[in-house]
Amino acid sequence: MRKRISLLAACGVAALGLAATPAHAADPVFTLAGPAEIGLRPHPGQSGTPQKTSVEFRLVNDTASAFDRRSTFTIDLSGLKGIADVALAKQQGSDCTLTEAAVTCKRPALWKGETGIVDLDLSAAPGSKAGATADLTVTGKAEGATFKAATTKVRVGGPDLVLERAALKEEQKPGDKQNLSIVFANEGTEPVQGVVLEMRTTHGIDLLEQYDNCSYSEDTGEGQPLNTAWSTVQCLLEGEYKPGSVYGVDGSLTLKAAPHAFADTLTYAVYADGHQPKAAKTSRKPTGGKKLAVRERAAEASAQSADLDPWNNLQEFDFRTKNSADLVAWPVALAGGTGETVRADFGFRNNGPAWVAELRSGKSVARTDIVIPAGTKVTKVPAGCHGVNADGTAREQTLGAPRYFCSTGHVVGEREKFSYPFELKIEQVVANAAGSVSVGQGTPEGTKGQPWDPNHANDKTPVVISAKDGGASPSPTATTSPSPTATATTSATPTATATSAATANGGLAATGSSAGMLALGGAVLVAAGGGLVLAFRRRTGAHV
Repeated sequence: MRKRISLLAACGVAALGLAATPAHAADPVFTLAGPAEIGLRPHPGQSGTPQKTSVEFRLVNDTASAFDRRSTFTIDLSGLKGIADVALAKQQGSDCTLTEAAVTCKRPALWKGETGIVDLDLSAAPGSKAGATADLTVTGKAEGATFKAATTKVRVGGPDLVLERAALKEEQKPGDKQNLSIVFANEGTEPVQGVVLEMRTTHGIDLLEQYDNCSYSEDTGEGQPLNTAWSTVQCLLEGEYKPGSVYGVDGSLTLKAAPHAFADTLTYAVYADGHQPKAAKTSRKPTGGKKLAVRERAAEASAQSADLDPWNNLQEFDFRTKNSADLVAWPVALAGGTGETVRADFGFRNNGPAWVAELRSGKSVARTDIVIPAGTKVTKVPAGCHGVNADGTAREQTLGAPRYFCSTGHVVGEREKFSYPFELKIEQVVANAAGSVSVGQGTPEGTKGQPWDPNHANDKTPVVISAKDGGASPSPTATTSPSPTATATTSATPTATATSAATANGGLAATGSSAGMLALGGAVLVAAGGGLVLAFRRRTGAHV
């Protein structure tokens, strides 16, 4: 199995010397970069073929313009003689040539963003000894530009932590517990001083025990709700881990499916201390006096076959919990006069109990399909929504569409609600005009019920507008949340609203002076009986 190491480049640019640049402007300075050190599997001698390590050299131009002159890059191979063999990898993005002494690559220009330089395959040379090192130096040159060289140390051999895959059950129920057994080996040629065990779980999986030599953090991004996060635990396991030895974590690590668990993922990995991913700034450490320990195991309990492959430091496991989530579209009722512009919050809530996430694909979990009642025109559309024709086909114009599709992100939390604030102008009264809000899985025609949603009866709800001729202002109206238990955690809008289905008669009704009383009556119903009622603040517009 080939190991692939990306040697990313950063560029520092004072100014790009393009044709329009003044003569006194400083030349741009590009910086090539790579890892401080890479390791190669020792040569197997007569017993087999040496393993290749693919090394990618790149340069990043993060300035506003391209550098449009020819550049030449040289990789000095003289120090690798007798230590490593070099070959050009397939599918090169540059014009490159390889000799015994160097690799030379030419680029006609350096475009904005990343520019690939060369991919090399390195393997330990016959007769090379474990521990042998050499420097791999990369330089560049071009008229009107300066390149800072980079040096990467190539080492034959090194430590190689290999992690055993634990025996875990994929199918589970909320509340189920499983023990995570951690067994790893050092299958390299050098010892490791200190190992960091990292365990990451998604929102529906809890790790019950806490240890003083572990740090705990939630990986929430800025402005994101907590239920989009991974929880991360990093434990420092001190000591020396010798080549050829196998070790097991001596302590309970219990995974528990939360009440809202559904489709969840666990990743767990071991790293040499100092090479683990950076922990979150908000990580915490317990002080209960209990530490996670390690003990050496018999050699015959070896984890996996040996190779210097960074991917065998990590294991992933996907869980499927027998659970469901109920998506509920809330009904909408609006009141206003002809010519007025009203705000309408369309959307849905997740009644749970499960959260739902498309962690692997990153696809949207749910679509809201909004059909606008005749006689009204959409004048403002929120982010995440786009206009379509009445049959669901694409259209160019977003404003004034008869129908809209709004999509969530790849996570819908338990008890989360998604509200999409529109503004609509009441242009005319149309008898028996009907609108609707539907939520579910997106289809070319609109939506269909999600297979994990047990109640499709509440996936669709009407949109009702009580309008009157003349544009007189209706009475003040009240607002209410679509669900007393729902929490406004999505970024779509900070407010969500709903109305009683009892007021949803499916038409754009000409009600005269009774329009205000209808909305006011709804507010009284909320106060007296706890019904789900909605009326909207309106913004007066030009009359037609």
